[in-house]
Amino acid sequence: MRYDYLIVGGGMVADNAARGIRKLDKTGSIGILGADSDEPYTRPALSKKLWTDKDFGRDQVPLNTASDTGAEIHTTTRVVSVNRAKRTVATDSGDEFEYGELLLATGGAPRQIDLAPSPRVIYFRTFADYRALREQLQTASHIAVVGGGYIGAEIASALVQNGVEVTLVTSDDKVGAHMFPDALATAFDQGFVDHGVTVRRGVKVTSGAEASARVQLQLDDGSALEADAVVFGLGVTPNSDLAEAAGLKTDNGIVVDEFLRTDDEHIYAAGDVANYPDAILGRRRIEHVDNANEMGKAVGRIMAGGTDPYTYTPYFYSDVFDDGYQAVGTVSTSLKTVEDWKTKPSEGIVYYVDESDAVKGVLFWNVWEGLDDGKQLIADASAPPV
Repeated sequence: MRYDYLIVGGGMVADNAARGIRKLDKTGSIGILGADSDEPYTRPALSKKLWTDKDFGRDQVPLNTASDTGAEIHTTTRVVSVNRAKRTVATDSGDEFEYGELLLATGGAPRQIDLAPSPRVIYFRTFADYRALREQLQTASHIAVVGGGYIGAEIASALVQNGVEVTLVTSDDKVGAHMFPDALATAFDQGFVDHGVTVRRGVKVTSGAEASARVQLQLDDGSALEADAVVFGLGVTPNSDLAEAAGLKTDNGIVVDEFLRTDDEHIYAAGDVANYPDAILGRRRIEHVDNANEMGKAVGRIMAGGTDPYTYTPYFYSDVFDDGYQAVGTVSTSLKTVEDWKTKPSEGIVYYVDESDAVKGVLFWNVWEGLDDGKQLIADASAPPV
């Protein structure tokens, strides 16, 4: 089977790439090979709206890629090799697909500990994981969430708002302390406590086991935790093995240029797996939805003959309980922070600066404007405007 445009990976990048292709090429054939059991869907809803918005149902999760773009989507299809000379890919079932232009949108795989995934052990990433976790809520009274980062915080918030006892395990001394200055991290952490979440701070899970319809976790302080189920949110590792085996350059992802092209002129990479030269932030890999959307659309246009490089700088956002934030750049307390609060610590802006006081990242806490100004501060290496 041959496609003018073949996309490996069935996520939001694939959907946006197909739409980007159609902006310039109305008739070229598009194939999407996804290991996921579902066609492309909106991933942020899995830890946000599906839990907190009663008017947002599962029927609103699919992106309708096939009907909107004419792409042929092959689910549960895992590509195992790329033959650059023949311009083909092979799947684990032995099928072979030929391509004109190839996009690697393989995303990332959840980091795991030595505890096998099961109906009670969920490394949260996919729509199927969401369904499995929802199924657990039918019988579970206590669920452990491991990881106090982006996904872990959202899942813990979502679960406790759906009537289940939650224990959140974080290696930070306060939830969010790796990102937020002390007063904000204190308030953020207290928000979980106020909503009934039990927070285990400053510890990591070292091992786990399933027994008697329960999951038992061992922590590095010598204590143990038992729950009906456990959800892990420990970040992801870029799925770049396919590219590496094909002889493409990889370095914390698949290395691409400003046109999202690898060192093979017919192979591109985009989304969580792409290590690209951001016009403002410098070379990096970004795992958030705004990047998936914008980079996906851009690479689709480029594959179809567009000549504009990818110059967009993405932002990221999160919603936890009644608070929300958006941010751009490096948001880490490894940098010095400068705070500008309208109401501390419920509404304001945090600037993250280097040794020379140049802004490297901006966090907007319950502030929903100013992103472009934040990007400009980073681009100009300006000092905080406070």
